[in-house]
Amino acid sequence: MSPLREPGLRNRRAIPLAAIPMEPVERFGQSVTEAVAGGWRIASLFGTPEGNGRTRLVVILADDAAGELGVTSAVVGERYPALTPACPQAHAFERELAEQCGVVPEGHPSLTPLRRHPPDHLPAGRQGPTRDRDAYPFFQIAGDEVHEVAVGPVHAGVIEPGHFRFQAHGEHVLFLEIVLGYQHRGVEGLLERLGRDRAMLVAESIAGDTVIGHGGAYCGAVEALARSRKTPRGQTIRGIALELERLANHIGDLGAIAADIAFQPAASYLGRMRGECLNLLMTFSGNRYGRGLVRPGGAAFDLTPAMAAEMRDRLQRLGDELDPVFTLLFETASVQARLEGVGIVPRSACVEYGFVGPVARACELPRDVRHDHPWGIFRFAHIPVATMWAGDVLARALVRRLEIQRSLEFTIEQLGALPKGPVRVDCGPLRPNELAVAMVEGWRGEIVHAVITDEAGRVRRHKVTDPSFHNWTALGLAMPGNDISDFPLCNKSFNLSYAGHDL
Repeated sequence: MSPLREPGLRNRRAIPLAAIPMEPVERFGQSVTEAVAGGWRIASLFGTPEGNGRTRLVVILADDAAGELGVTSAVVGERYPALTPACPQAHAFERELAEQCGVVPEGHPSLTPLRRHPPDHLPAGRQGPTRDRDAYPFFQIAGDEVHEVAVGPVHAGVIEPGHFRFQAHGEHVLFLEIVLGYQHRGVEGLLERLGRDRAMLVAESIAGDTVIGHGGAYCGAVEALARSRKTPRGQTIRGIALELERLANHIGDLGAIAADIAFQPAASYLGRMRGECLNLLMTFSGNRYGRGLVRPGGAAFDLTPAMAAEMRDRLQRLGDELDPVFTLLFETASVQARLEGVGIVPRSACVEYGFVGPVARACELPRDVRHDHPWGIFRFAHIPVATMWAGDVLARALVRRLEIQRSLEFTIEQLGALPKGPVRVDCGPLRPNELAVAMVEGWRGEIVHAVITDEAGRVRRHKVTDPSFHNWTALGLAMPGNDISDFPLCNKSFNLSYAGHDL
């Protein structure tokens, strides 16, 4: 396994393609399985077309304890031995490979369609599999008293489309199957074809509530390939924006959980406070979701001393207002009784499937890119990792509460100590024949953008892995043993992105 870091490029995760090991296909699966058994996990696994109708599989592995990344690869034909039977972390990636690249992982236990769309990364001359997009082989449990409940894909309000198929005995859930793909837009293909300015707009639109997270990851990969070194001020402004995005969404999630259990005082207050965080992002960029702020080379907008002072004051007031609401929410016995023990994800499942973000941290797995694989401001200013142990709705809510408090402390501190200098530097052409990986701890968890360039320095392959790609499986595992009426609450406690998964 090759380390994903070129000597002399501190925290610039880019290496020449020639430095990536090319393993025999029979050895490839064994190498990945052995690495995962040794404490690594799969951060990304994707295919890129090669000549002669073949596909190059590339796997990015992360060792969180050591803070290292590794990469290995293999060239395969139309079939290869599946990794999933020995390494369940690969299950969704291999379903994606079959659909996207037309390669079949032989021995995969459940090779159902992931997005149900035509393949868009086929090698030249290869015909992809033809599928009926409306046909899906749903799992069924036989029994006279077992029935199915179908929810979606059309939901009330502005919720994105997704289909949930319950196998239940009365109200008791036995199995949940989640079918997505209704939001597929061909994001990766757009990022590969478009110029940098337009591709930046696409990256910001991957998940509408994670503009800073995906925009920062896109810029990180481009900057690594261009050898662009951001200024301390540009890095700090990006870090502040990322934490404001985390604050807005975590506060909104806690308000949504409160609303779902009809605890209206907390729901009302937290809904208003989410708006205050979005308004602070608008102070930065002119947009409540931060569009237009993060750009290759740094940030598009600077903060004046008056703006920074105003934002600090507003955040300090926000912290003072949040404390009594959190006390009300988390110290009310009826709230605790409703959240505790619902939607449990075992720690062993987090390890086995490679879950990320608050889902993993609620199971006492301290996975956090800001701590494990820091870059930008997070190399110099550290935010303690917030963990809980129970893995239920209450644990996921408590992780959000802790992260809100720590993100508030971080943003207030950084706004009071902004480095001097420009906020943006030039970001030149990309290096040819290289692989770069950028990782950002978005508010849902780890975001990964992997970019491969060709001999002319053009983007040949751009792979995006949103945290929801890992964590939708966790929602499916959390529901059996609960009642159908627990699903809205459980779903809110994950708050995963349909668009981020579907790309």
